[in-house]
Amino acid sequence: MRPSNRSPSQLRQVTIETNVNAYAEGSCLVKFGNTHVLCTASVEEKVPPFLRNKGTGWISAEYNMLARSTHTRNSRDPSKPNGRNIEIQRLIGRSLRSVIDTRKLGERQITIDCDVLQADGGTRCASITGGYVALAIAVKKILGKNLVKSDILTGAVCAVSCGIFNGEVITDLDYVEDSKCETDCNFVINKNFDLIEIQGTAEQGAMSFAQVSQMYELAKKAAAEIFEIQRKAIEG
Repeated sequence: MRPSNRSPSQLRQVTIETNVNAYAEGSCLVKFGNTHVLCTASVEEKVPPFLRNKGTGWISAEYNMLARSTHTRNSRDPSKPNGRNIEIQRLIGRSLRSVIDTRKLGERQITIDCDVLQADGGTRCASITGGYVALAIAVKKILGKNLVKSDILTGAVCAVSCGIFNGEVITDLDYVEDSKCETDCNFVINKNFDLIEIQGTAEQGAMSFAQVSQMYELAKKAAAEIFEIQRKAIEG
């Protein structure tokens, strides 16, 4: 039995509230249970130096946790780069670039900022899920202003965690499960249920290929639910 009394395949309550920021081209507050992440998308008429004069755009991401987003205060020292944050924001950027045609974007950059307000496990998955919604809303605004000639989104993307807890394969781990699980994996999935990325570690012992397959099946089921929540949020 899971500490939350959820079934192995049951997500926490997932909600996405859009247009929560008055200034960003796209924004949302995504909640996976008690994990809450504010995602904003900012459109800039410039690209990184390595893309200048190449006629293509770029999607990047930044990830940060508020000082009191966890049980104890996170010390934030700008002079000391946070390796975990850097790794996660690179994951978010890769995930979102997988579903956009940057050539059609032109020489523009869209930056997705993911700020964790409250963490209870699965913050990177929530950030990717909410980051896509913020991105899609920003793209709609670009299209509305005729800055691009056609839709530049090529699909949808979301992410969900799966793992092994007390010998059982489960999905959408909260902090209690994540901190004590035998295996922890993150699945980034597109609308065709193809895998964009898998991050997985056997914290104790090892995981079998059969268990990985079980996790993938749970991840696909969860992704189908998440895609519908994203669609409704974007359509407003």
